Amino acid sequence: MMDWTTSEGTGAAAASRTIAHAKAESERSNPLAAHPMRVAIIGAGRGGTALLEVLHQIRAIEIVGITDRDSSAPGLKRAQELNVPVAGRFADLLKDQTLNLVMDVTGDPTVESALRQQRPTGVDIVSGQASRLFWLLVQHESTLQTELLHAEKLAGFGSFAAGIAHDMNNPLQLILGMAENLADETNIEAVHAQALDIIDAVKRTTAICRDLTSYSRRASLRQDGLIHVNSKLDEALKIARYAVALQDIEIRKRYQPEAVVKGNPDKLLHVFVNLITNAVQAMEHHGTLTLETTAAAGATQVRVSDTGCGIAPEVLTRIFEPFYTTKPPGKGTGLGLYNVKNVIQQMHGSIGIESHVGQGSTFTLTFPGDPSLGEGDVQS
Repeated sequence: MMDWTTSEGTGAAAASRTIAHAKAESERSNPLAAHPMRVAIIGAGRGGTALLEVLHQIRAIEIVGITDRDSSAPGLKRAQELNVPVAGRFADLLKDQTLNLVMDVTGDPTVESALRQQRPTGVDIVSGQASRLFWLLVQHESTLQTELLHAEKLAGFGSFAAGIAHDMNNPLQLILGMAENLADETNIEAVHAQALDIIDAVKRTTAICRDLTSYSRRASLRQDGLIHVNSKLDEALKIARYAVALQDIEIRKRYQPEAVVKGNPDKLLHVFVNLITNAVQAMEHHGTLTLETTAAAGATQVRVSDTGCGIAPEVLTRIFEPFYTTKPPGKGTGLGLYNVKNVIQQMHGSIGIESHVGQGSTFTLTFPGDPSLGEGDVQS
């Protein structure tokens, strides 16, 4: 039960211009990103910490600060990790001239009374049960999005079946053949050699199972951290090959070594698998897939490009809508790009697409940089 009590390099200049342009385009398409609601949180106990986690994921909200009379409250430490300002007193937060909303989760009537007395003109205050209700509603929406993401991921395993069967069949046939040979083999050296081949085949099969098990799990609840984008793209390529044939696809990697983003590694892996799978399907298994990462100007960009059929302009405006798909029945849920966009927005990023019919498409993901986390925080 939630406790809501008082326990409170080369080409860098060009890359920089590209990223700045992408961010400007994102703000024009989403006015709330350019002018977010500015919120202050009073109380950094378990309730305040939970509220901080949820609001931090909403791109249209900017947390101007959090405070608690207990300097050891868990929410204050978490705020520092998220680069959210920590104030010594709530009066300091009320001085912010751009403040829109104060959320009091202390459950303390004296705090609520003091806030209402000192409330600046034009600033709303949410406290008590109303504050708890707000958090529950937002958390419910977050849970639904997580369930949709997981459901769409599992639905996609139908398209993995052929690739999984092929990759599993090869080592299994090898194991069977070796086992049949061993039944009549009397040369001890030959027995040892074939036993080693069997061990290698089992290891390959185990690796396949490990990759699929890792991908099929629900996104972990661990805190966000810095993720090496390049290794995550490579991991996504390994998973995507079960869904689509990559043998006739030329893969070009243009990776910038220091490219990192902050977020949930499991969710980001799903984003990359989805985009790579869509790109290969658009090329009908013949063409060039280009994966590019760029880090500059305090932001990181990831581009997934194909030389496929492209997307018609009338379709382009709808591709991120839930349940919208151009694939035949049984071939798509219509939730893929919808989930992709939600995950990217939770990471405070943006997604854009450039497509030309008959020439191909490029999806560009732009994420804010976070220099506050060090190498020790990088997640796999």
